[in-house]
Amino acid sequence: MPQVRFLGHSCVTVTEGSHKLIIDPFLTGNPKAPVKADDIDVNFVLISHGHGDHLGDGIAIAKRNNATVIANFELANMCANEGVNIHPMHVGGRHDFDFGSVKLTIAHHGGGAGEDASRYTGPPVGFLVTIGGKTIYHSGDTGLFYDMKLIGEMNRIDLAFLPIGDNFTMGVDDAVKAVEFLRPAKVVPFHYGTWPLIETNPEDFKAKVTGAEVVILKPGETYDV
Repeated sequence: MPQVRFLGHSCVTVTEGSHKLIIDPFLTGNPKAPVKADDIDVNFVLISHGHGDHLGDGIAIAKRNNATVIANFELANMCANEGVNIHPMHVGGRHDFDFGSVKLTIAHHGGGAGEDASRYTGPPVGFLVTIGGKTIYHSGDTGLFYDMKLIGEMNRIDLAFLPIGDNFTMGVDDAVKAVEFLRPAKVVPFHYGTWPLIETNPEDFKAKVTGAEVVILKPGETYDV
């Protein structure tokens, strides 16, 4: 059974046996992170887009662990230029790995790297990760989009991670509609409360969601999928 661990903001680890993945490893500079980048032991690093609060420590973690970065083609190649192993993919593509599979979905957001986000890193993406017989959807940063309904129709999602912080991503009400479209068995809210600008109450989200179990995780907490 895979286990997820929430590390604050949008950073999540997924482990199942010897398989260890981290998604959007923003730890250094993350006021909610319960661990440091040097504490992370993984085989794969998944990066949804190039913004610093998602790319984060991805390159350093990949180098130290000799791990493979999975990202869109442009972002993966930027990471390869820093000397890390990569597996480039793109929107709509799916690939089998030793732990299961990854499929990239669309996300509506930006994607530049650097302090001013001006370095082109391809489009933002979400991830459908299948591991240990379970499918986990990590939306990355995104606004609400109607194709979430198609994602839900074509995939049985056991656990979804969705942003609720508003301003840069969906807020609570749009995230509630996203749950309706995606039809996951369970959903974890994230990308909120890291800074005052995206402060919101996850209990408001939980109270409004129907048809799925809402699991609110504090940074550092784990959950068996």
